[in-house]
Parts: sequence; structure tokens; C-alpha cells
Amino acid sequence: MTACATETTTVRRAGFTIAADGSYAACLAQGPEGDDGWYPERWTLGGPEPYTVPLPGNQPEERCSEVMPLPDGRVLIRRRVADRFDLALLYPTGPGTGEHLIGSLPGGEAEARLLPPVASGEVYALTYDPAREVSAVWLVHDDRDLRPRRLAEVPGRCGGGAWLDRAGRLLALDREAEGTVKTVAVDLERAGAVSPLLQITEASNDRLLLAEPDSGLLIVRSDATGEDRIGWGVLGSRRPMRFAECLRVPDAVLTPFAAQPGQVLMPEACAVALRADGPHGTSLAVWRPGERRATWLSAPEGWLAGAGLWSARGVLRLPYACAHCPCGTVEYEAPAAVSSPSPAGSAAEGAPPAVPDGGRTSPVLPLQKAPLATGS
Repeated sequence: MTACATETTTVRRAGFTIAADGSYAACLAQGPEGDDGWYPERWTLGGPEPYTVPLPGNQPEERCSEVMPLPDGRVLIRRRVADRFDLALLYPTGPGTGEHLIGSLPGGEAEARLLPPVASGEVYALTYDPAREVSAVWLVHDDRDLRPRRLAEVPGRCGGGAWLDRAGRLLALDREAEGTVKTVAVDLERAGAVSPLLQITEASNDRLLLAEPDSGLLIVRSDATGEDRIGWGVLGSRRPMRFAECLRVPDAVLTPFAAQPGQVLMPEACAVALRADGPHGTSLAVWRPGERRATWLSAPEGWLAGAGLWSARGVLRLPYACAHCPCGTVEYEAPAAVSSPSPAGSAAEGAPPAVPDGGRTSPVLPLQKAPLATGS
């Protein structure tokens, strides 16, 4: 854990996003009493100790604004301004903040949000036009600082957003159509060609929560088994979708937020970090798809819940900010992989929510268009 200077008050933060290479992060920060409004804040994570740089503009930001860190240290911000969404690059200039407007996205009744960062450093956005019932993918920033360019249109309202490769070519979106949600893949280098990715049953709602391009691991949420469950599969594989029993946690919602990179052809060994939100607060779990257990860990005080990044060697780095440490990170080594699945329910550390006993594997489901399998 990094050492930090003492602070007597806690700053609220929202929208914390880490660059794909782990060099920088950005968020919106607010004064302790809320009187100062929101302002962009950059975290430097690539040095020996993390530190923050405030990037306030001429006026406070709205809570609905979004920020994205770039590998060169600048921060892209998306703001709602009248009937449009403005995009600008922010950077420190001595005691002040420099700002360079790079363009706008259509507003009015439209919706717009930034998509997750990609390793190439480009920034993409997703918009939805309710009048046309069409979603669009935009490239809003690259090395040439070009104006925003529409790359693809997808019929229907799309949510989610996960990259299936590291080059920013294949994007998975959760598309709502005719009352159900299915994940589709959008090829941004083939004029936005759309193809089905998850269609476990005709009537099920199937969403992609997380993708790890090196191993091909896909973490999904689906109600194909009759209840909303977290499952996993492998991109491009004919192997069935599996739903881990150890991830059925009563009265808690589990959300995967980071997967270990570098596990080429080894999706079962890929460590996944999950946030668990329940009546007793927020917990942290680490799980490997090839094992029938989850390891529960005590999250640091002031963890910016849902934010974190794995290294290829299996170190999970979590950012946190609290009254006595305004900017810090803590590292966890991934639990050692076992040679064969454990028959135990869940190995516990700290105080996780209750986890059901047993090491059974739930019914397995194919990724696309096949009947629901039964059994244990």
C-alpha cells in the first residue's frame, strides 16, 4: 500500500476510469461539503506513488459529465451543453487548466456516453437517437486529434460496451430489441457490420459484462437458466456457456470489473475481480473460471468501488481515497491457482456475503442458439 499525506476531510469522487495501460486515471471530484461543485481530477498511477492533479475549468462541472484519461496524461471530458455534447481535452498548465475543444456529438433527446478505454489510446463514444431508434459508435479522439467521426450505426437501443480485441476494432454491445437483450459484435473496420455474439435461448436476456481479449474469456449475465446468473464462455469456441455455483450469492449483486491479461489460450486460469453489493455493504472477490470457489478479500477503506486493474503477472491494483489518505493504491496477489477444481464451496477471507455450500457446476449453455441443457 502506498504512503500518503494526511488529510482531514474526504473528497467525493465519481466516474473513476483507469487507462488501459494503467498509466493514468481520471474521475470527477467534489469538495467535502459539495459547495465547490464537481471538477475533473487526474491520477498518475505509473510512478512509484500515485498522486492527483485537479483540472478545474472556468466553472464547476455537472455530475453527468464523463472523463477519460489518455496515455499522454491529458483527460478527455464529455459535457452536456444545451442541445449537444461537447468534447474537450484538458491538461495542466502551471497553476491552471488548459482546454482544447475537439468537437461535439448530437444532443437534443439523444443520449451519449464514453465507451471503455482501449489499449491503443483512442476514445470512442456511444449515442442513441430515440427518434430514429438507432445507436451509433463514434471515434471521438485519436493521435491525429480529428473531429468526431461516426463509425457504425446499430438499430435499437444499445448498452454495455466491451472490447473483444486490443486494437479497438471489435466492440460488443448489449442491444435491446422486441423486449429482450442480446449481445452483438460490431466490426468497426467493416463499416460497422453487426453479428450476433450471445443468444443463449430465444427468450433469454443475455448481456456481456466483461471480455479479456488475450484469453478470449467472456463473462456474461443471463436469465437463461430461469434466474439471473453470471456465466462464462470463450470467444470463438464451441464449448458451452457455464454458470458457476460459487457466484450465486444470496441478497448480493456481483459485478466483474477486471480480468487478468496475458493468459493466452488459458481462459480457465484467468483471474477475475468482482464487486459484490449487498445489504451489508460492498465486498471484493477473486475467482478463476476453472475453479469452483471464489476467494473473498477485504477491500481497502475508501476503495473507489468497481475500479481496479490486473497486471499480467496476477497483481490486482485497487485505487482508494479516504480521510487519512486522499490518494492511494493497494495491491493484492491473485490466489494461487489449484491444479484441479476444489470441491469446497468458497474460500473466505475478510467478511464476504454468505456464499452457498457445494462445488456443483450449474447447467451448461452454448453461447448461441441451442436448447437449454439440464443437469448438474
